[in-house]
Amino acid sequence: MGQKYLGKLRLGINIDHVATVRNARGGSYPDPLRAAKLAEEAGADGITAHLREDRRHISDADIDGLMEVLKVPLNFEMAATPEMQAIALRHKPHAVCIVPEKREELTTEGGLEVAREENRLAHFIAPIREAGCRVSLFVATDKRQIDAASRIGANIVELHAGPYCDAFSEGHFDVAETELEKLRDMSAYAHSLGLEVHAGHGITYDTVKPIAEFPEVVELNIGHFLIGEAIFMGLQPAIKKMRDLMDEARA
Repeated sequence: MGQKYLGKLRLGINIDHVATVRNARGGSYPDPLRAAKLAEEAGADGITAHLREDRRHISDADIDGLMEVLKVPLNFEMAATPEMQAIALRHKPHAVCIVPEKREELTTEGGLEVAREENRLAHFIAPIREAGCRVSLFVATDKRQIDAASRIGANIVELHAGPYCDAFSEGHFDVAETELEKLRDMSAYAHSLGLEVHAGHGITYDTVKPIAEFPEVVELNIGHFLIGEAIFMGLQPAIKKMRDLMDEARA
């Protein structure tokens, strides 16, 4: 077990939904690469992009471009499929985050089922790790999944913050407190196993501080909310406000 992380909390910006807006009308505008560079300038510590099987938002060309222009690390989100493994091995991004993916879902709905697919995922991530990529698994706040992630050699678990954030936004504050407690406990547990701990999905200005206070969490990945806020206040001010809230919580 390493020391708890008490330094500056890293912020990863997910640019998927810039591509969603672009793809709604076709063409090349708005450009996710431009959003990524603006995010860098606003203080993002990394960029996240999810190349889905159906290419509903991020495209192969976007990944090519991001690998060329980014100065901060790319966190390449993908499903555990042979096609995506081949793309990851070709690009060798800083980090590869394995997420569950169902064609009919609007966005990633739940955590990865690591415990049930332990053997397959162990073989799947091995060549990615050998290629020098850090491997992250997006999981629920479930001890079984975290244990399995540790056993198969993941470097990182990204804890699914959606149940907490959704309950809070819907005004179900008792449920939100219960879910926050799960995030707190599983952050500490994952850290105790030697895993690096990230959190993401559904985080807003109203929900970020309690998660940012967990000393074991080293990175938050935030996308949809900030792209939405950018419509009203601009992308860089939206990111800077989130960065300030994270820094206040960590201080």
